[in-house]
Amino acid sequence: MDPALLDDIIRRLLEVKNLKPGKNAQLSESEIKQLCAAAKEIFLQQPNLLELEAPIKICGDVHGQYSDLLRLFDYGGYPPQANYLFLGDYVDRGKQSLETICLLLAYKVKYPENFFLLRGNHECASVNRIYGFYDECKRRFSVKLWKTFTDCFNCLPVSALIDEKILCMHGGLSPELNKLDQILNLNRPTDVPDTGLLCDLLWSDPSNEAQGWAMNDRGVSYTFGPDKVAEFLEKHDLDLICRAHQVVEDGYEFFANRQLVTIFSAPNYCGEFDNAGAMMSVDETLMCSFQILKPARKMLAGSTNNKFGFKLPVISSYQQTAATYYYVDIGIPMPALLKLILHVCSGFFVVMKIYA
Repeated sequence: MDPALLDDIIRRLLEVKNLKPGKNAQLSESEIKQLCAAAKEIFLQQPNLLELEAPIKICGDVHGQYSDLLRLFDYGGYPPQANYLFLGDYVDRGKQSLETICLLLAYKVKYPENFFLLRGNHECASVNRIYGFYDECKRRFSVKLWKTFTDCFNCLPVSALIDEKILCMHGGLSPELNKLDQILNLNRPTDVPDTGLLCDLLWSDPSNEAQGWAMNDRGVSYTFGPDKVAEFLEKHDLDLICRAHQVVEDGYEFFANRQLVTIFSAPNYCGEFDNAGAMMSVDETLMCSFQILKPARKMLAGSTNNKFGFKLPVISSYQQTAATYYYVDIGIPMPALLKLILHVCSGFFVVMKIYA
């Protein structure tokens, strides 16, 4: 792909943040098809199980919430200032799936060794045909463009291993996953099947309700208990499983004695939830920190409550300079919790944790 055209596409995608929220980027169908073709080629050149190194920032579902994706980059740094791994579910539900996926693909093409995208269950024709992406492509461009994206999505990698200790995927574990090489050997391009290893990596969920494996209430794949997480980590000499796929109130949520973490990066999901969004930063020592995005409407209103009953620390005054930080003892009895840093003006939180 012509480097000058790629840079111009990125410029046009980024300039909308200075316009009215929800304003669409001015891209042509031909340009988007070139972007998909270039990204598809890179995906197939790289393995299905990416082997990555820290430092890196990990993001969960964004679901077409383009303004929130830009907020993530505002806080984490725009590529190539930081390395990124996204865990899938870029399209559907949100109003700007096209801008979201185009910027992510553009960064992948621009920085192929620093910017990584995994496949989510919504990067599948049978799913995004129903939940909004097909309709957005058809309304703004054509059904042919949607099919072009489908061909690109069918080439996405499905898992990543960070410094041989943190295994990442969109959904979760599979009863069929005995060796990590099985992920490497999954065929691409491919649609997502209804059962099997690939399906489970994109669809399965952790559950505290039972030990072992159980049928998933989604009607697809399985749920797995804390015992399966501990068993898998010990067998493969891993420290942490990092996944997305489920909305969680704080933007991140631990499971199985902090051996698994769910990351969800779309705050105020669908405009119906009052959840925060999160991004996990992994430094060179594998210390993990969470950068939390409050829902935009709550940040503007200065509210500290949400529909889940979660309460953020109350700060007495919001009249502070942009350089002011507050260190707040929130009294949570968690050995790995060091501090909660609140940047008052932006509503930006960092929760620092260390893994044993």
